[in-house]
Amino acid sequence: MRALIQRVSEASVTVDGETLGEIGPGLLILVCAMQGDSEAQADQLAAKISKLRIFKDEGGKMNLSVLDTGGSALVVSQFTLAADTRRGNRPGFSAAASPAEGERLYDYFAGQLSRLGLETAKGRFGADMKVRLLNDGPVTIWMDTEQA
Repeated sequence: MRALIQRVSEASVTVDGETLGEIGPGLLILVCAMQGDSEAQADQLAAKISKLRIFKDEGGKMNLSVLDTGGSALVVSQFTLAADTRRGNRPGFSAAASPAEGERLYDYFAGQLSRLGLETAKGRFGADMKVRLLNDGPVTIWMDTEQA
């Protein structure tokens, strides 16, 4: 699985003008299931992200996790994280999981974050979503379970 994690002061996702999820301080997580991914990769990614020490402690050092700070997560499906740009100018997305498997793993991943104790909001898989965020830092981190 691949994820792009952004530390945010706030974030929201809407579809057709309806707000589906919004959070205050925490993490915006754009996530993509890849071909061959399983619940094991989703478990690995959720555990790593929930413990990732990218929030400032009282001394100003990035030493706290989102769980330590009581922050939330907004999880948004993002199949374009599977983009292959090695040839030509049009990205290919064939490495992404099938839509059915991608949605299953997306829902499972968000559920895992909740089970780990993180308040979690979601977008809608496959929808044309509008995502608003106020990046804090900015802090943006790329993760891929194949490169962990």
